Amino acid sequence: MSQIRKISGQAVPVIGNDIDTDRIIPARFLRCVTFDGLGEQAFADDRAQAAEQHPFDLPQYQGANILVVNGNFGCGSSREHAPQSLARWGIKAIVGESFAEIFFGNCIAIGLPCVTVNPEIVEQIQKQLQAQPDTPMTVDLVNKAVTCGDLVVEATADEGARQMFIEGSWDNCGQLIQNQSAIQKTTEKLPYVAW
Repeated sequence: MSQIRKISGQAVPVIGNDIDTDRIIPARFLRCVTFDGLGEQAFADDRAQAAEQHPFDLPQYQGANILVVNGNFGCGSSREHAPQSLARWGIKAIVGESFAEIFFGNCIAIGLPCVTVNPEIVEQIQKQLQAQPDTPMTVDLVNKAVTCGDLVVEATADEGARQMFIEGSWDNCGQLIQNQSAIQKTTEKLPYVAW
């Protein structure tokens, strides 16, 4: 299974508290059978209102793989489409002040680490990324650190989730597939399962 220990690259700042899942992926896109194509629709309404000035549309942030957000990110309805749309846009890790609990859980389920740093640091990082979008950034789960250019700060991560990423045990479906023969042997012993 896939271990996730360190994510490095460029980052995109999306500024604002209480950005809910309907803003991340509007409800009209939830009718899809698969998550394919959701990346193109991430922040669709916000992007339309911003007239191509939303960070997800700006050329300097294309290819970014780390998202930097403010407080209570992912609040609102518990749609797993929200982290899926971010991941399919290209996001591999999220740094923020705080995350809504269900959104956080949905991120873990798809291998998208979310770490927190204090609000002043988030604001400092966002300003740095606005001034110099090509500033390199790293989320280090092993050492619980976020690096943005010369700035290195301690990050907080849910310890259970952090260990699952480091060990590669975050992928429940992957674990089932990897242990398919053991599961089959167990089901063969169950008197109430007749295949």
